[in-house]
Amino acid sequence: MTPMDGLVPRPVRVDPAPGVCELDDLVVPVVVDPAAGLPAEGYRIRIAPSGVHAVAADEAGKQHAEQTLRQLAGPETFRAANIHSGRWVLPCGEIVDHPRFAWRGCLLDVARHFQPKAAVLRFIDLLAAHKLNVLHLHLTDDQGWRIEVPEYPRLTEVGGWREGSWVGRPPDGTEEHDGRPHGGYYTTGDLREIVAYARERAVTVVPEVDIPGHSQAAIAAYPELGNTGAALPVRTAWGISEHVLNAEESTVAFYRRVFEHLVDIFDGPVIAVGGDEVPTVEWREHAAARAAELGLSSPDDLHGWWIAQIAGHVAGLGRRPLAWDEAVDAGPLPPDTIVASWRGEHGGIAAAQAGHDVVMCPEQHVYLDHRQSDRPDEPIPVGYLVPLRKVYQYEPIPDGMPETVRERVLGAQAQVWTEHLDNPRRVDYAAFPRLAAFAEVVWSPPEREYDEFERRLVRHHLPRLDALGVEYRPLEGPRPWQTRPGVPGRPR
Repeated sequence: MTPMDGLVPRPVRVDPAPGVCELDDLVVPVVVDPAAGLPAEGYRIRIAPSGVHAVAADEAGKQHAEQTLRQLAGPETFRAANIHSGRWVLPCGEIVDHPRFAWRGCLLDVARHFQPKAAVLRFIDLLAAHKLNVLHLHLTDDQGWRIEVPEYPRLTEVGGWREGSWVGRPPDGTEEHDGRPHGGYYTTGDLREIVAYARERAVTVVPEVDIPGHSQAAIAAYPELGNTGAALPVRTAWGISEHVLNAEESTVAFYRRVFEHLVDIFDGPVIAVGGDEVPTVEWREHAAARAAELGLSSPDDLHGWWIAQIAGHVAGLGRRPLAWDEAVDAGPLPPDTIVASWRGEHGGIAAAQAGHDVVMCPEQHVYLDHRQSDRPDEPIPVGYLVPLRKVYQYEPIPDGMPETVRERVLGAQAQVWTEHLDNPRRVDYAAFPRLAAFAEVVWSPPEREYDEFERRLVRHHLPRLDALGVEYRPLEGPRPWQTRPGVPGRPR
């Protein structure tokens, strides 16, 4: 197996040829030519002993071509500084390549455990190295608020910090926590930097402020946003808080201003509004009159009403709202809303049939915080069993989806939730090498063979991750320092 056979994700077409090309400098010009007959984000590389000719359909295709050339030259190209001596050697042949899906994403949850800005920038580099093009940043939740909003400083002054965190996920739901304060947030400048850094690497950042549930951190900062007016702490436990936003016009106006700030920072076409896991207990106790005033048949309908208010506002600001699949059940959505199908595939199918574009991200297949094996030393084993093979075998277009709406599937997205990933090393362990397998799912043609991928991964791609300093999970199991003895999980 030569480097031409060891590319990840696997290209559309590879035609090896005899010989090698030797270069003094690995900086190879890639010509952007929209008239080259290549699909969006596509590229073509021809390598002969006499030199390299590379052409791309657009700037994104240029980035992808450069990543492929980097892989062909060997793992040393992935180091932060050049330690190579001698000439660079590339195998001869032709590569013609373009992505299968336009949306090739990964969610990084920075709300449960804050990830420093440098870690986010590094994560963007890792996405780009795998030709992934969407970073979904989950910025707010019950356990923390991570985006500076100058108009509402208490969101970060109060909502950005909590007294401690659950360690693991005790099955009996203990309310105890570790007593170790946790927090952090990104300034407006930080977020503009993240957006610009990602743009230079053909990655679009999709920010998420979750409403009307997953809002306890915001309510802790501004109790008037809640239903009881009671002072609440930022949540220290995982799971779902029953404290949701009230339905007063002042609260909706507050969040309209928050989303206007998001739109000012993030220049991508999509803004995520959340809409998942919304308990209605407080609304039934405190908002029945408000629901009737709004003409709703039940306080439960405030869920859909809230999403419509904010999704409609985002659409009015010229961006596409993205909502989790519960939003489809909650009520009508603005026509251009994208639906992320996480509870399974049924939500995505229903959304497509209702005329919405869909991103597939079912927790049973692509939640990378879920446990990677049944081994007793797997650290904090939560969720479904999602081994590397299962991620690689995932098909984003479900068998049950009618042919007439399959074009509604924009692509798929892996999810890295961080309840149990309290630092970048733990993120590395959860994400890799499974994210490399997922990258091939969304980039490469659908005909895939896991054993062939694993050979490519072990021989060629794990050395690249080693050079990048990624502390991935070895295929044979965790290293001793990657385990978490005595920390309970909750397998499903």
